[in-house]
Amino acid sequence: MTVAGHAPARTRAAASGGGAGGIAGRGPGGYAAPRARAGLPPSAVLAAVGAGAVAVIALWWENTPYVASLADWITNAGRITGLLAGYGIAVLVALMARVPALERGVGSDRLARWHARGGRYTVGLAVAHTLLTIWGYALPARTGPVDQAVTLILSYPEVLEATVAVLLLVGVGAVSARAARRRLRYETWYYLHFYTYLAAYLGFGHVLVNGQEFVGSRLAQVAWYALYLGVAALVAWFRLLAPIRQAVRHRLRVAAVVPEGPGVVSVYITGRRLGRLRAEAGQFFRWRFLARGLWWTATPYSLSAPPDGRSLRITVKELGDHSGALARLRPGTRVVAEGPYGAFTAARRRRERVLLIAGGVGITPIRALLESLPARPGDLTLLYRARTYDDLVLRAELEAIAEARGVRLRYCVGGREEVGEPFTAETLASLVPGLRDHDVYLCGPAGMTAAAVRALRAAGVPRRRVHHESFEF
Repeated sequence: MTVAGHAPARTRAAASGGGAGGIAGRGPGGYAAPRARAGLPPSAVLAAVGAGAVAVIALWWENTPYVASLADWITNAGRITGLLAGYGIAVLVALMARVPALERGVGSDRLARWHARGGRYTVGLAVAHTLLTIWGYALPARTGPVDQAVTLILSYPEVLEATVAVLLLVGVGAVSARAARRRLRYETWYYLHFYTYLAAYLGFGHVLVNGQEFVGSRLAQVAWYALYLGVAALVAWFRLLAPIRQAVRHRLRVAAVVPEGPGVVSVYITGRRLGRLRAEAGQFFRWRFLARGLWWTATPYSLSAPPDGRSLRITVKELGDHSGALARLRPGTRVVAEGPYGAFTAARRRRERVLLIAGGVGITPIRALLESLPARPGDLTLLYRARTYDDLVLRAELEAIAEARGVRLRYCVGGREEVGEPFTAETLASLVPGLRDHDVYLCGPAGMTAAAVRALRAAGVPRRRVHHESFEF
């Protein structure tokens, strides 16, 4: 690792010294702690999801007086897995409804991981429900599974709809597998996931009409309607109506597009009453630029500078069609921004000293935090990993901020064959004295992030003080 030189001049942003606007009190060690916006804690969200699953199983128990034969056992296993799959679909959609209380309390990155893990369980439950139900009905009828499946589909229209729903879930699950994601553009992956809504709609009717738990039980029917209609309302408001309302209120436009290096540009966005967005350094928006080839997709980009109430800035490296097209944006282009999202903010901080670790273009939210985190000289350390010096995005700004605020700035530049594993417990401990007493903010490629998290844990940093954001979709 090499120590960065200081920039010869201080930028306006660096000269501000990371003012502590919105200070609510004094944190540990005397640093100014920003007022955290209300959000649902992860433990409460998981408890609510678990309680819902228990209620679903209780619904089956209440409507199952006895289980006698092997066919009954298999059929009832199919009923349980079907109920849990239907409940799981609703939970998956709710997690991705972009509810502010979830985004602030749990964080977009963690929500995405929960969604991915829950998706695997839900697809497995749906497939298990299908196979177990066919098997359970085939045993007393003394027919083969294929014949029984055809009979069920032809005899019950809702079973045909449910079959389509399961196939859609399996398809979405397949394209979400790591190997498939690597071959898909973000936009393709994003729009394929809309088929989850269709699967939820098709499966909803099947559960109500064919589910033994709901036949003749008005209370169970009302509860299931409330679950699905409630989730639908969250999606309609936070993913459709709220962005439209926000676009009308703030009237965002591109103010300028500034080259920052090879294949890297910063896009400055202005609008009206931007302070009401209540955006924070470390957060991101989903940006929809109303220009040819860009209007049809909303892509997430983090703020690369703290919001000042007058403008917003993102810094983007050309990694695909969408990011590459941003360099050709014209001033005046209208913008629709959904957000702000994410809990990668100063509100997570619990210690006086902070270590910031960035890899590649992951520097963008880290750079915003570097400027805005309240800190005394020497409290902040930044480690920045890149393959070449040209890949050090916003380098001049980082060095100017480091000089103005007394930040310890370290670069690790070179290929893996040159520098080896850049983040090990021993390396981090030698570079950052008192590492165990730091909060750590980490953002970069998935491989680097995973290695750094393992190293930090091995060095004794508690998991609750390692805050990281992933670029994976």
